[in-house]
Amino acid sequence: MTPFSILFENSEILLVNKPNGVSVQGGQGIFHPLDQELSKQLGYRIHLVHRLDKDTAGILIVAKNPAAASKWTKLISSKQVIKEYEAVCLGIPHVQGKEKKEGILRDTITAHGKTQDAELEYKVERTFSLPLGQNQEGQEESVTLSHIRIIIKTGRMHQIRIQMAKAKTPVAADELHGDFKLNKKIRRAGIKKLCLAATSLTIPLDGKNRTFTIPLPEHMNVVNQA
Repeated sequence: MTPFSILFENSEILLVNKPNGVSVQGGQGIFHPLDQELSKQLGYRIHLVHRLDKDTAGILIVAKNPAAASKWTKLISSKQVIKEYEAVCLGIPHVQGKEKKEGILRDTITAHGKTQDAELEYKVERTFSLPLGQNQEGQEESVTLSHIRIIIKTGRMHQIRIQMAKAKTPVAADELHGDFKLNKKIRRAGIKKLCLAATSLTIPLDGKNRTFTIPLPEHMNVVNQA
């Protein structure tokens, strides 16, 4: 397995760039999860501080010991850690029935029988048309995509994917909450993996905030090519 890229390390934590398709935690039917493979790579057991979906790429905080894990979990829950995501979505967000290129989405999300409030802030960086080639009738087809930056205010399971879908802007290639018909079409243009990544993380270090960023993963390069 390709070694994980370490973005930052101190006596308490590491910031890891998690690829798309890698589960964070092991379990039944899960092979090569990050918690096990990174522990092997480093030669000691790491402790998870938060999660990213298997198909969401990006920056993940892991701790070197249980005390550090507890400390950084509390820092996240007290909103002292700012997580920013980038997504390629189908269409343009709708708020209260109207297209809106920036704003706040407030909603409720139900997972595992529990309903919780969810909130995120978003801004459309740009929209563009992606050619899809000819359909069965020989007509040229295209789809409107949006490159969106998102800051989550609450950490709920699949929050971004669910809320963007409710705003009529599902994340491209989301096979759980997305637009399955359009996903099938954009596969022809090479978009086959979930287009969502945690690309920026701001954390408190030595009395000041420090921001770490990564470029968009390769499978989301349609943003730069269109």
